[in-house]
Amino acid sequence: MIHTLPIPTPFMVGRVNVYLIEDEPLTLVDTGPNSGKALDELEQALAAHGREVADLELIVITHQHIDHQGLAQILARRSGADVAALDKLVPLLERFAEANEADDEFAEALMLRHGLSPDIAVALRSVSRAFRAWGGSVEVTRPLHDGGVLELRDRTYQVFHRPGHSPTDTVFWDEERGDLIAADHLIKHISSNPLITRPLDGGSERPQALVTYLDSLRKTREMPVRRVLPGHGEEIDNHVALIDERFRLHERRAEKIYGLIKEEPRTAHDIAQALWGNIAVTQAFLTLSEVLGHVDLLSNAGRVREVDRDGISVFEPA
Repeated sequence: MIHTLPIPTPFMVGRVNVYLIEDEPLTLVDTGPNSGKALDELEQALAAHGREVADLELIVITHQHIDHQGLAQILARRSGADVAALDKLVPLLERFAEANEADDEFAEALMLRHGLSPDIAVALRSVSRAFRAWGGSVEVTRPLHDGGVLELRDRTYQVFHRPGHSPTDTVFWDEERGDLIAADHLIKHISSNPLITRPLDGGSERPQALVTYLDSLRKTREMPVRRVLPGHGEEIDNHVALIDERFRLHERRAEKIYGLIKEEPRTAHDIAQALWGNIAVTQAFLTLSEVLGHVDLLSNAGRVREVDRDGISVFEPA
């Protein structure tokens, strides 16, 4: 039996789905953010199923975002549970503060390169530092590997790395039951924003997050999934139709962005403002990632090119 425990977050996405798997070991997939409210509601949700934090034996983390891993250290300390995560995710969890500082440096340079003002870049970095309190470091005792398995008594999960939304997105596939624990890889009511994030290898080149994400979706589309258990919102019972809808959405957005670039050369920030206007500062990096992802699709198709103008990237028709 798998129980869905929707845990509150302070973010626009709303509640995060934490999954309690009634098996041996008793397993919790993701934790919610590091907040008193999240911990209180998690304890109440566990109690509704006759469990408490001390009963947990295994905590699985699906990816690096703080709404999914923030309580891991507290829960592991109180329960003695093992913590499992993809091997590529391990250093980001164990050296949380250091990794996030490096992420912020990468993001700030990216924002300046693509037309955001220094004031906005500095403000966003301050916001990011404040947000870190919702996450935290944790020691991983069971590293997992892409293509490997996570064995419980009554079920076996195949482990697949599906990067895109984040560089460390991991999905867990129970072939016998047809269940895919997908976290933020696929969400029913919103399109998972492929956030541009510092490369896992520490390189300085900007990753093509949307291109990577679409490749990951194509792999998931081919799987005979019966139901998807997402990181937010309702279960998904037709992943193929939803993924095809996502493909069409990204094709339409790429065409809209191409139309803007045809009108006149623009920075990614210019394009974001043309699409969404003056959005909240906290959303500036999200919209920048969205634009750059679709510009990558256009660039890879030979339709636009990136030119340097005094250290600022401008996109123009190829």
